Amino acid sequence: MHAKQPLLFALTTLIAVGGALPNHHSQASQTHDANQPPAHRHKIQVYQCPMHPWIKSDQPGDHCTICGMELVAVASDQGAAVDPNLVRLTDSQSAVIGVQTSEITRGALNRTLRVSGIIEDDDTRHRILAARVPGRIEKLQVNYVGAEVEAGAPLATVFSPEMLTAQRQYVERIKAGAVATPLSERASARERLLELGLTEEEIRILEATLKPTAMVNIRAPLSGTVISRAVYEGQYVKTNDPLFEIGDFSRMWFVFDAYEPDLAWLRLGQTVEVSVPSQPGQVLTATISFIDPSLNEQTHTARVRVTLENPERQLRYRQTAQAVVTVTAPDTLLVPRAAVLQHSGRPIVYLDQGDQGYRAQAIRLGRVGDRQVEVLSGLSAGDRVVTQAALILDSQAQLAHAAVDVAAAAPVPVLPATVAADTPPHSETAYALLRALVFAAADAATALAADDLPGYQQNLPILRSAFAAYLASGTPATRRELTAFTDTLVDGPDLDAARRAFEPFSTAVADLARAEHLPQREEIWIYQCPMSPVLGTGRWLSRSHELRNPFFGSAMPRCGNEIKPTVP
Repeated sequence: MHAKQPLLFALTTLIAVGGALPNHHSQASQTHDANQPPAHRHKIQVYQCPMHPWIKSDQPGDHCTICGMELVAVASDQGAAVDPNLVRLTDSQSAVIGVQTSEITRGALNRTLRVSGIIEDDDTRHRILAARVPGRIEKLQVNYVGAEVEAGAPLATVFSPEMLTAQRQYVERIKAGAVATPLSERASARERLLELGLTEEEIRILEATLKPTAMVNIRAPLSGTVISRAVYEGQYVKTNDPLFEIGDFSRMWFVFDAYEPDLAWLRLGQTVEVSVPSQPGQVLTATISFIDPSLNEQTHTARVRVTLENPERQLRYRQTAQAVVTVTAPDTLLVPRAAVLQHSGRPIVYLDQGDQGYRAQAIRLGRVGDRQVEVLSGLSAGDRVVTQAALILDSQAQLAHAAVDVAAAAPVPVLPATVAADTPPHSETAYALLRALVFAAADAATALAADDLPGYQQNLPILRSAFAAYLASGTPATRRELTAFTDTLVDGPDLDAARRAFEPFSTAVADLARAEHLPQREEIWIYQCPMSPVLGTGRWLSRSHELRNPFFGSAMPRCGNEIKPTVP
């Protein structure tokens, strides 16, 4: 019996279930029942106290020995077996505790997810500008954070002796002409200027004026907002020192963390209503554009992204925001959340059996909605379940020694549904094709072990045909391990070339044969060479239990060891 709070004990005393439980009859009632003939023992009149149901009598007009109330008549089905999962009430008892039921129906399961997140800028339009040449900041054209800049606009001017040297070298090559200076050297000098940060237009100006300068303009790579500035005028910088950070705020991302149970509801393209504190009363509507396939190791949440257009710059970078995601699962078997109780982590409901009888029923649940829960098994459309006073019924069932034995009495399994995630077994046809491929590979290995190139070349069409037939069967292993070896088997021009092409293919087929337990079912053996020429550890199949290495042949025929079959 589970422990209950005192208030729960007080409530359960309002239930008169004793009349339906023969083991609570008074001694006088049991004696009277024993004297009844068999034909009259199915319906026996029993009188009990509405407030103290364990006070019973078989005589009308008796009064309760505790409160003095007159005992009322209840029917006792003495011939029926006691169901430990069934609680039966009278009309008055049901009215006292306020039992209410609801019908199980099919319909749309609604869920409203309320989340909080951060407004970020579009990562694809975010740039960090670093110094390409060492030098001194001569002038800042943009000297404050938050400035709006256009693509190509100058942000700062850097005095750089290194740039001056590079420009002089390029000008000298131009002045020397194509006769004195190879075109490759001139192109290399030009590429160096681009690398140091000069634009194509600035190089054309240099080619026209032939006047080198030590000044380098740092220009905005895109239109956007200056997020950070790391330099001041007169500051010396080295190559790769950060200068500016620019983001395009015309499009923003709303990013929030979704917990694992909520991921069952979220899909790409779902509508999200976003609101921010800086715009009270306004709701921005957008759709989910990305759901991170990886979970955070610490929080076990996944990042979800919503793309928001922000032409007026009303959304602020990294401000907090709230969102509502309303999702619906159509045509689902639904049970009210108020009807579901938990027994040792297993959900149950009390099913209305008619005639004020309520049976504990184990069920299996799916997604949880706002007011209802998806039912996967255990209930059918049209069933009625208790939605109010179910906890009191459950408490009385335990107090009356009619504890719910979910594991034994549930007509449906309560374990989660299992979905096969491993590789499906081979069909008989696929197995026959795999067997033909394995033996053809073994025959090819035997020919190579005997240094018999003509024999290998004669066997090669058979091996290729068996390989093609197995690929055509479309088995799961085909797509992963073996498709990479299509058209890789060659017949020469010599033994070394044939062996190099055969070794990776042979290893893959041997591994597949071992995984499918062919050595236990067929007269076939698998061997391994610890110093094979291509893979370092190559494997082959053999019809014979004699070790003969196909990768070295007569040079090292005994190099290798047998691989024992795996236990299926």
